[in-house]
This record gives sequence, C-alpha cells and structure tokens, in this order.
Amino acid sequence: MKRTILIVHPGALGDVLLAVPAIRNLSRKFSQHETVLIAAAAVGRLLSECGVIDDWIPLEGQACLGLFSDTVSITEELQSWLNRCDAAVVWTEDKDGALGFLFQKFCIAWVQIQSPFSPVLRARHQSNRFLETLGETAGDISSERTVQVPPHLLEQGKDYLEALRISRDRSLALVHPGSGSVHKCLEPRRMASLIEQLRRGGVCPLILEGPADQDAVGHALQFMSKPPLVLRNLDLSQLAGVLAQVTFYIGHDSGVTHLSALLGVPTIALFGPTDPQRWASHGRHVTILRGAPCICESWETVKRCAEKPCLKVPIEEIQMASGLAMEEEQCKPS
Repeated sequence: MKRTILIVHPGALGDVLLAVPAIRNLSRKFSQHETVLIAAAAVGRLLSECGVIDDWIPLEGQACLGLFSDTVSITEELQSWLNRCDAAVVWTEDKDGALGFLFQKFCIAWVQIQSPFSPVLRARHQSNRFLETLGETAGDISSERTVQVPPHLLEQGKDYLEALRISRDRSLALVHPGSGSVHKCLEPRRMASLIEQLRRGGVCPLILEGPADQDAVGHALQFMSKPPLVLRNLDLSQLAGVLAQVTFYIGHDSGVTHLSALLGVPTIALFGPTDPQRWASHGRHVTILRGAPCICESWETVKRCAEKPCLKVPIEEIQMASGLAMEEEQCKPS
C-alpha cells in the first residue's frame, strides 16, 4: 500500500476551499504518496471526486474518535492511516499538544501544525496564509486555480435541471441570497430587485437555498411579484454539478461563492464588511463588487451598523458584470 500524507482541516467549506492551492502543492511535493484529507464529509467527498485529493476521512465520523484527545483511544482505521503516514499537516490550533504527541508517537517524520488564523502569519490573503504555514509563498502556487467537475457530477447537474424542466435556451444565473452571516448579505429588497432585473434582461434566475439560508431566501421572495425556482436540499456534490451547468453565479462572501470560483464558473462575488483582499477568490472569471469601503473597527461594530453602506452595491454594477459574464461564456469554444 502507498505511503500517505495526512492533512487535517476542521474548517467550514470556504476555509477548506481556500486551502486547495496549498493542498495541491503538498500533493506535488509528495508525488509518490496518497494525499488524505480529514475534513467535513461533504467537502472531503467533493475534493476527492474532483481529483484534488486521493482519499478522505470524515471529521465527524467514527474513524476520527480520539484524534483531538489524549484521553480517548484512536480507532483501528485511523491507526492504519497513521502507520502509513510520512507527513502530517494540521490547520488548526493544538492547544494541549494532543495532536503533536499523537504524530510523534507514530514517528511521522514531517509534521506542520499551525492555524491559518495565527497572528504570527504575515500573508494577507487566506490562501497565502495556508501556504505560509508550509514555509511557501504565493509565488509557489501553480497558475492552475480551478478544478474540473467530473463527468458523473456533470450528468447529475444536467439531470437535476432537466427534472425541474429548466430550459437551457436562456442564460442561467444561480443566485445565492445567503451566506454564513446576515451581516454579509444584501438587504432582501435589493436582492429581489436584482433577481427581477436579471429576468427582465432575458436571464433565467435560479435561487439557491442552503440549510442556513431559509430566512435570507424567504425575505427576498416576499419582494418578488414572480418568484423564480428555488433549488433546495442539494448536497455539495450535486451543487457542483448544477454550478457547472449555469452561465454565471452571484453570491456573497460564502463557501458556495468559493466553490463556484474554484469550479471555474463566472462568479460575481458581493462583498461588504469582510475584506476581499483577505477572503476573495482569485481568477479572471471572478468579479468582486462592493459598496463603500467598510469602516467598522470590529465584527461587533459591524453587527451594530444598521446602514451597512459597504453592502450597497449598485444593482447596475451587478447587471453590468452579469452581462460581461454572459459575453465571455458565449465566446468560449463549444
């Protein structure tokens, strides 16, 4: 059996996707090894299906019992992985030293444990901070910034839209009104106005509702005279297949926006209080739009800010970016 490199990343979807350049660099550095990711099941499965990693272990599964504790015995499955491990990277804090002790116990030769949020890191962009934990820089990133959606997920996405009788005769826009925080979202009336103007411009808008987006979607729908279709209950792999079918995507600073950008979908990312120079996805296919620069001093200040001028992105700017995205998509070779 092949030797492995083990990557532990307990972060949310967007945080894990921002680590993809560093994960790819590790895979190239240890090209004779299997790259195994311990992360949330949905993102681990997706990155495996897209060929970014070779295998994955669900962070929330039985195999990881004892990983973060020096009082719980590790499982036989995890022990098997550790016995074949030559390098381990952990992107979280190890406050009590349990992880470091575990890797030392299994005589793993190369171990790097550091949170990408560590104050000692100097890089500004989050992707570069992952690289910095490995002693690398942004210049070490391959020019390849997207991943290919595998054929079976492309078929799933196509079948899903066909089952809803969504016509491909018009440009499709997937709009995600939610994010990880209500304080990062356009106000519902503005989101509704954007969606209706997209429709008037000949676009077929589709709304994405994730598990935490019910309020954001519901409030936006209240301001629409003709609500579009709402796509619900998609798992992450299904969502990747659907994203690969649409003409462009519009969303806030969220994990889904990072997913859209990573898959090479023309992406319009709406930023407000969070810093795009720290959190925005990279790529010529990504357009970053923002209102006035945010002057809030902390997240607590953001929560108290009622006006949020940073989120008042002119609808005309979003429409213009949408038009450019459609033009670029039409110019692609078929």
